[in-house]
Amino acid sequence: MTTDFLFPKIADCSYVSCYCEENVWKLCEQVKRTRPEELSKCYAVFVSNEGRTVPLWRQKAGRGDDQVVIWDYHVFFIHNPLLNRCLVFDLDTTLPFPTYFHKYVTETFRSDLALRPEHHRFFRVIPADTYLIEFSSDRRHMRRPDGSWIKPPPSYPPILSNSNMHCLGDFICMSAGKGPGAVYSLSEFVQNFYKSPHVMAQNNK
Repeated sequence: MTTDFLFPKIADCSYVSCYCEENVWKLCEQVKRTRPEELSKCYAVFVSNEGRTVPLWRQKAGRGDDQVVIWDYHVFFIHNPLLNRCLVFDLDTTLPFPTYFHKYVTETFRSDLALRPEHHRFFRVIPADTYLIEFSSDRRHMRRPDGSWIKPPPSYPPILSNSNMHCLGDFICMSAGKGPGAVYSLSEFVQNFYKSPHVMAQNNK
């Protein structure tokens, strides 16, 4: 893969395990600081569903040969500069960083057809500039009832918007018409960010 990567090395990216929403916010922040002209082509993508049980393959936390894991939600970053040049930057995948959109979706989400309806994946796609402004989390979801941490938090202060309100749930929610950005099914998500060579050939006739 030869292209102009926004993030040359994964080691240069801010990363804390189990804080994917903040890791992606930091990627958006990095683009705004170093490549502001590309920010409008970048998105934060939340994947979840009503029951918050979404299977993903090729994950570092996964098990077995297929490295499958069931998350309550996951967040990754996409850069969509040109048609069929959409790249996915997922700090938790075992796939290359980055991976072209079609390969990432095919290997990470496979198909909903073989899954029970309660495991179907939905995607909230938020423009990066919107995510930087509206996302806010005091990390309460990572605390046990006694106040101790489920997983150690990042060393930097919590990311709080101007309202100082914890709104992570608004981003994880997959109800259309609620929350920032747009919500898609798996097939709709693919249709919005990838056009197959066959369809492109048909359109060019």
